[in-house]
Amino acid sequence: MSEKNILSYEKKTVYEKAGKEIVEKAYEYAKDYVKFLDASKTEREAIREGVRMAEAAGYRPYSFGMPLKAGDKLYYNNRGKGLFMFRIGTEAINNGIRITAAHIDSPRLDLKQVPVYEDNGMCFLKTHYYGGIRKYQWLATPLALHGVVVKQNGEVVDVVIGENDTDPVMYITDLLPHLAAAENEKTVGRAFSAEKLNILVGSRPMEGEEKDKVKMGVLNYLFETYGITEEDFLSAELSIVPAAKARDVGLDRSMIGGYGHDDRCCAYPSITAMIDADEQVHTTMCILVDKEETGSDGVSGMQCHLILDLLSEISKALGGNDATVRANSKCLSSDVTAIFDPAFADVFEYRNAALLGCGVGMCKFTGSRGKGGTSDASAELVGWVRRCLNEAGVVWQTCELGRVDVGGGGTVAKFLANHNIDTIDLGVGVLSMHAPYELISKVDLYEAYRAFEAFYHFE
Repeated sequence: MSEKNILSYEKKTVYEKAGKEIVEKAYEYAKDYVKFLDASKTEREAIREGVRMAEAAGYRPYSFGMPLKAGDKLYYNNRGKGLFMFRIGTEAINNGIRITAAHIDSPRLDLKQVPVYEDNGMCFLKTHYYGGIRKYQWLATPLALHGVVVKQNGEVVDVVIGENDTDPVMYITDLLPHLAAAENEKTVGRAFSAEKLNILVGSRPMEGEEKDKVKMGVLNYLFETYGITEEDFLSAELSIVPAAKARDVGLDRSMIGGYGHDDRCCAYPSITAMIDADEQVHTTMCILVDKEETGSDGVSGMQCHLILDLLSEISKALGGNDATVRANSKCLSSDVTAIFDPAFADVFEYRNAALLGCGVGMCKFTGSRGKGGTSDASAELVGWVRRCLNEAGVVWQTCELGRVDVGGGGTVAKFLANHNIDTIDLGVGVLSMHAPYELISKVDLYEAYRAFEAFYHFE
């Protein structure tokens, strides 16, 4: 190695650093990830897939107060919206736990509680957007309806419309360019009103009805198909998501396009690394949580005290002290970062931006405007993770989310760090983040898997 290579730092791609064998494994790994992505368009569906994967790997349900011993593989399903997988290691629990934490919610449109109405011979559903979206991206594109309806008698009905090739899809209308002169003068943020993000679901009048004939036709379809009435919407969680399937992108098939990469492209490698890192001395935990896109509040968000309850129960069952366990634990907040996009180069700072294909991205801090709203990992933790990844041959890069004072964002990292757990963000870079159809690199996805597996094993 030349003196220049020793002294200087330069990002290189996975293709350059890891070699053909790793690249081929990455392309193969991506095939099952695509299946996971298509099956996990809501947080409930993602948790269902996570539980299925955990049980197939020998994990069994955990309940508070259960006795624990080395080798136990357990999971705790939090209301169908969160998942805690953990494996008990052979070392003393007071040495801490290796934790990865990802979120499985993504920006979308949620139906309001009283959503159905008719206007000029068309039936619509009212929505309230969830998370940070650019509203115009959801217009004039095929959409699907996913979720659950809880009926008066307590029966839970699963609803999925728009995913099968024979299903109808939903749609939000857009204004034709011939009549859009006034809208073209507005800013993007003002031209598209949230209250106009209404889902067109029908136009055929129901015979025999005198009022709201189209609406009644739609309600009749829902009753005949799912046994639900308009009042049942009051106790429903129904979401509008893109109907498109995940696909290879690029003539070289090097990328994956799909809905919900943020943050399922980190959740999936967290789960699979947890399953594959089966023999290690450390107690390990993979956390999947909801509500990150809206602040991590609520019983299924990362700010819920459930994490403290679980760590306390595990510590107590293994003869440890929960405060000591947390102080000695380490966590990778496995969340996505923004990939440098040359089409919008002015909002990035190239030297510190994540580059496509250069591996998993380590983000020391998130937040905005003077590092507001971030835990900002210590140099000691960065050094430890750096050694872990380098010794395992993982291709990784450092990154931040855009130019200073241009934007910013947050993850679950600070909520775990607030519990005295050393935490840093490590995840996959995304192009067109929060769009209905995002892009990632297959090799970046695989390096995230390799990074999480190395983290679980590293001494």
